[in-house]
Amino acid sequence: MPSEVVVEKQKLKNPPLDIRYLGDRALRQPAKRVAKVDQELRLLAKEMLQTMYTADGIGLAAPQVAVQKQVIVIDCEPDNPANPPLVLVNPVIKQFSPELCVMQEGCLSIPGVYLDVVRPQVVEISYKDENGRPRTLKANELLARCIQHEIDHLNGVLFVDRVENKIALNAELSKHGFSAKAVKPIA
Repeated sequence: MPSEVVVEKQKLKNPPLDIRYLGDRALRQPAKRVAKVDQELRLLAKEMLQTMYTADGIGLAAPQVAVQKQVIVIDCEPDNPANPPLVLVNPVIKQFSPELCVMQEGCLSIPGVYLDVVRPQVVEISYKDENGRPRTLKANELLARCIQHEIDHLNGVLFVDRVENKIALNAELSKHGFSAKAVKPIA
């Protein structure tokens, strides 16, 4: 069944939502589970997608636009109109692969900063779609990384918290005007 959240993959002059940046308290608060998937939630997903496409992103979590709900939008192929975006409501990672991989990550909430992060290569998640139907998804490569990155946002975790090379991290943050004090390393 096609997605009810239909959005043209284009940049808007004025995106509907404001993205919050590293240092903003909204990024550190855990998001609340969504009790009911309704038209209001589909509108939020649509506005999140419009905001994400405008900012040249491939994923956006609701806390990044100061909405404390467990909602994520992802589109690993923003230039492919035939590939519909994913809307994940209350996503939970059920399984991680033992294989890890290192890839460079960036974040719409920390523009210009790209650093290596180690994550499991494959994940299996359960979630509700934009119609409230329960779904499961096994993802690998870029999609798996994007899902993990966005689920971190739902828990108040940013990718910079996972960066192991602190010298590179501090240099990149400083170069782009962010404070290293806003990072909360994960043990």
